[in-house]
Amino acid sequence: MIRRGLLWLSLCLAVTCTYAQSKQYKVVNIGFYNLENFYDTTHQQGVNDYEFLPQGQKRYTGEVYLDKVKNLASVIKDIGTNISPEGLTILGVAEIETRGVLEDLTQHPLLKDRGYEIVHYNSPDARGVDVGLLYNPRHFKVEHSAPLPVELPADAAGNRHKTRDVLWVKGNLDGQTLHVLVNHWPSRLGGEAASAPLRAIAANVCRTLIDSVLQQEPDANIVVMGDLNDNPTNESLTRVLKAGGDQQKLKAGELFNPWVSFYNKGIGTLAYQDAWALFDQIVISQNLLSKKEGQFRFYKANIFKRDDMIQTSGRYKGYPKRTYDFDNYAGGFSDHFPTFISLIKAIE
Repeated sequence: MIRRGLLWLSLCLAVTCTYAQSKQYKVVNIGFYNLENFYDTTHQQGVNDYEFLPQGQKRYTGEVYLDKVKNLASVIKDIGTNISPEGLTILGVAEIETRGVLEDLTQHPLLKDRGYEIVHYNSPDARGVDVGLLYNPRHFKVEHSAPLPVELPADAAGNRHKTRDVLWVKGNLDGQTLHVLVNHWPSRLGGEAASAPLRAIAANVCRTLIDSVLQQEPDANIVVMGDLNDNPTNESLTRVLKAGGDQQKLKAGELFNPWVSFYNKGIGTLAYQDAWALFDQIVISQNLLSKKEGQFRFYKANIFKRDDMIQTSGRYKGYPKRTYDFDNYAGGFSDHFPTFISLIKAIE
């Protein structure tokens, strides 16, 4: 009967599920997806978006844009539905140009019935891409949100590189306070080692906020998600963010990173030069590992990929099917696979 109960658990959110004949559970899915250069078709002042315009080198027309909206909506609609019919309750996103592209996405017929609402702030990033949050207001009520600046040092010429803010959202998840931090850390441009200090700075922005929250709420529920441009074993995660993959070895205040085991098995969310990387991570505070009555706890982590999201030929065979192959529209989705975690809460 235990096995039968777990099968039922995988079918529903906020729906009664039998487990070991004695307990019932709610299920909530929380995801992250890098939407890969999700620009609109108009120029934004002060932003280097010229290649993603109808007259630009990629010929990013209205037709291409609407096709990308449809493709992304089709993916988001399906994420997590094998665990819960309502799919995602919360989704962090990266590489979006404006709030408008998220409005078009959430109003697409494939997603409109979900009623997703949006949290978004403009970041100072030179390419004009930001992070954002979509959420289902039936289950998550936003109480506070703010952008947390990531201040990077100036280079030898005195130029200061501008990157994405960290998005902090605090809300009520079916009666439980939850803090969500959405990230898109600085890239590896210039080399992994040379750029590592920049990602450490971004990680420290998160860690500083986490320490402040934990000081006031020692049992706080915190989710850190994003395209971190580092793998689970890099120092930005292990030393700065203080996230580890072994629940039994975590010290007070450290975070649990369920993606360490994936990465150690060679599983990733994006590929480059025939090597898999796992940059798209969702990391949680230890209170989400506890089995306290009436509280959500971590159930499992997942990488979502359908067959049509995988490139089947050419130089990127086996990789996530991207939007463009250089300047040629490929009709894909993103060069990243989305990730999500499932939380469960016992119902008496």
